[in-house]
Amino acid sequence: MKHMNVQDKTDLLLYEIDSRRDDLISLTQDLIRIPTLNPPGENYREICEFLDQRLQKHGFSTELLRAHGTPGDSEKFPRWNVVARREGANRGDCVHFNSHIDVVAVGSGWTQDPFGGELLGDKIYGRGACDMKGGLAASIIAAEAFIDTNPDFHGAIEISGTGDEESGGYGGVAYLAEKGFFNPERVQHVIIPEPLNKDRICLGHRGGWWAEIETFGEIAHGCMPFLGDCAVRHMGAVIDKFETELFPAMAARRTDMPVVPDGARSSTMNINSIHGGQPEQDEDFTGLPAHCVPDSCRIVIDRRFLVEETLDEVRDEVENLLDELKAERPKFNYDLRELNSVLPSMTDRDAPVAVSVAKQIEKVMGKQAEFIASPGTYDQKHIDRIGKLKNCVAYGPGILELAHKPDEYVSVDDMMDSVRVMASCLADLLLPKE
Repeated sequence: MKHMNVQDKTDLLLYEIDSRRDDLISLTQDLIRIPTLNPPGENYREICEFLDQRLQKHGFSTELLRAHGTPGDSEKFPRWNVVARREGANRGDCVHFNSHIDVVAVGSGWTQDPFGGELLGDKIYGRGACDMKGGLAASIIAAEAFIDTNPDFHGAIEISGTGDEESGGYGGVAYLAEKGFFNPERVQHVIIPEPLNKDRICLGHRGGWWAEIETFGEIAHGCMPFLGDCAVRHMGAVIDKFETELFPAMAARRTDMPVVPDGARSSTMNINSIHGGQPEQDEDFTGLPAHCVPDSCRIVIDRRFLVEETLDEVRDEVENLLDELKAERPKFNYDLRELNSVLPSMTDRDAPVAVSVAKQIEKVMGKQAEFIASPGTYDQKHIDRIGKLKNCVAYGPGILELAHKPDEYVSVDDMMDSVRVMASCLADLLLPKE
């Protein structure tokens, strides 16, 4: 048999990928049609079993793992994950593709069936098509095509489908990292196929701090508000303080991280929710509200911070503003409860996996890769902080701005280009150099 050179193997791999376009489309559609809504965490077991059966047929050894005791895990909505591993013919590094299986709420404004997986032209529509079942499908096709054309590869390939990324990842990647699945002795390279555009490599993300602020008052009759103390007005003072002092201060800060879009190069904060006074009634309630001065008002804040800021500084900045109000405003009192925090994460652009992905983007698409950082957090944080594995990037098909939007879609051509890049990375990292 004639010895195949590098170019022959590359051409064969690309031919094999081209022949699997229909398989890529049908796999993406099958994944979209399993409605893995989070919250509450529906159908995790079903999609994990689907992936388990698919990957076992291609020689992967698989494990289904339930993240017992993690946030949201229950008998009704168990937090299931799947990890599949395919050993090569020789010793070498392990490349791990990690994708989350959960999707966010559908919301309104759709013109397509959110779980239909409809193919219209080049686009597959559905909740999770872009974020990130298209990326999951692309990584599977890339791995299968690579294995079929290079059965004597060195090292190992892993593919995982993990839950709860949309709600922090604690029932998914964080759980697996705590169990040693991302130990650098087990896994050396990680690619997370998040939808960040097919010619971009995401090196990390900003930090996040989430908290609930409650202001207090005194209930009284609404016709005599002077006999009570309105907690909503106190919260109005908090929001005014944020508007006049905190938001301008955050907007003035800029990071050296290559965060996209440009607005996220500054610190930001979103007020996620606000509620004061009487509980909201059910939709079928036909009565009128009682006349009471609210004695409580709560907001939830979502503060995204830069690598140049510390978590303590972020906390202190908000708490200091609240303490100033306490000193200035009669009867003002508050409670601050931290809900969650995530530190920024950043991989070096010279990390082996980043260099490899960049090289393959240039080969496949004829353009230099753009190195970016994400405005929001994703599961790299757990691989970095818990797994102690720095050699991790996010790379996958899909347009970032489509994530969580109505009529979310993923382009088949974009997925095919990403498959070529991912498979070529496997060749670069797991085949002996000639």
